[in-house]
Amino acid sequence: MNADLERVIALQKLDSDRHEAERRLADAPEREKAFEARLETAKSGVALAKTRLADNQNARRAIEKDVAVHQGRLSKFREQAMAVKTNQEYHAIQKEIGFAQSEIKALEDKILELMLEADEVGALLKRAEAALATEQKAVDADRRTMAAELTDLRASLARIAGERAELVRLITPQALDIFELISRRRHGVAVAEARDGICTICHVRLRPQVFNTVRRNQEIVQCESCQRILYFVATTVPATSTSVSQPTQ
Repeated sequence: MNADLERVIALQKLDSDRHEAERRLADAPEREKAFEARLETAKSGVALAKTRLADNQNARRAIEKDVAVHQGRLSKFREQAMAVKTNQEYHAIQKEIGFAQSEIKALEDKILELMLEADEVGALLKRAEAALATEQKAVDADRRTMAAELTDLRASLARIAGERAELVRLITPQALDIFELISRRRHGVAVAEARDGICTICHVRLRPQVFNTVRRNQEIVQCESCQRILYFVATTVPATSTSVSQPTQ
């Protein structure tokens, strides 16, 4: 293979690796936002359960105050019942006592409902807190993985920069100029494989004479459509063995 062609292929590999590493590094803030979003979702479940539990407790306290008010009235009516002198007064007091008792019963039923609801919300809170703890551990692990990955990516970029500088030094200025120009114009991709007579990136069919030249890999040949430097990878066809049966005598 032509030395410059071989080196620009290697240079393209380095540039592609560099672009991917830079992309992964640039994605880090978005990945961190995704981690925070996961935690916020889990935290919102805990906060919602705590709010429901607090609302339940406040409602119970309010109803318990109402019960106390009605119990106070009931005690007052019972004391008054001891001092009534006529049947009419007695029946009126008994009516008030019955009303207070029914109010207390209804309020106590509501308290019971709230107690049952509090048990359910308490269980929900425990599950939400467990889910948050699990998610926190998962996010912490993902953050450690990302931190290690970012460290590796930065190390890779430093290594690539060194290898690229050494490789660029070996490429002839003319070939390097072609590579750099196409790379700038084609979003960092200056080299393409030619396969079955087609440029595998722009998918335009090459003229037979051009493809035959590319197949030899002995010179810098550019795609007439996208201008990328072309190379050819020969495919090895596995040998098949055939057995010939001997005729029977």
